[in-house]
Amino acid sequence: MSTIKIAILGFGTVGEGVYRILNEKKKEIEEFTGREIEVVSILVRDKSKERTPTPGVQITDNIEDILTKARIDIVFEAIVGEQPAQDYLSRAIEKGSHVITANKKMFATHGPALIKKAALKDLAVGYEATTAGGIPIIRTIENLLLGDRVLRIRGILNGTSNFILTKMMKDGVSFESALEEAQALGYAEADPTDDVGGGDAFRKLMIMSQLAYGKQPNWDEVSVQGIEEISQDEIANATKENLCYRHIADISIDENGDIRGSVG
Repeated sequence: MSTIKIAILGFGTVGEGVYRILNEKKKEIEEFTGREIEVVSILVRDKSKERTPTPGVQITDNIEDILTKARIDIVFEAIVGEQPAQDYLSRAIEKGSHVITANKKMFATHGPALIKKAALKDLAVGYEATTAGGIPIIRTIENLLLGDRVLRIRGILNGTSNFILTKMMKDGVSFESALEEAQALGYAEADPTDDVGGGDAFRKLMIMSQLAYGKQPNWDEVSVQGIEEISQDEIANATKENLCYRHIADISIDENGDIRGSVG
């Protein structure tokens, strides 16, 4: 049985989760694909940090230790921010590796170029984890595009904002209290600006625009509104009228091919 050799870039919550799932589902994956899987290398920021044991796996803080290996079939990228994630994936594609990313911040900007580069080498770019992976929306849109034209996509794309608005409505707490609970539960980052300010939903919307329409609107023309200014009084008044606040991302295309997007 041949082996699929895998490298993981980044070993925080996402990267460690990928490693755990690959090990938990190792037998099922092998039965389904007819090939063994082996995580051979993991890139970390700090080699001295205590972390989940990874017996038999190279742990390195130098990307060259991975990119110079004779063979890496798949590279999972779970690094925070645009760089060096984009550079690492671009180089992995040049080397001949399929790549998978959960990095929406990087992919909203650099995704089209990475996909084009991979296509030239007949390689795959997996990015379903960047946008509403639990639904999963990316696969749904890809299947729709085989026979239909997508005119509009609307939805709740940020779980943290959804949690906060729901807590404010059901428990009558303030935005600040709901945010503190979201952080305590691990739903919100220590710096929640991207979530509550709309940046996270915006980038996911741009990824879906590129997939559905083959292009994105001018980013400066997309209205992005967060939930930070919504007060408990506004929530209470809406509830009295049998209404509720939800943070909605919306993208559509008209008959002229013009794209309009908003988050609010």
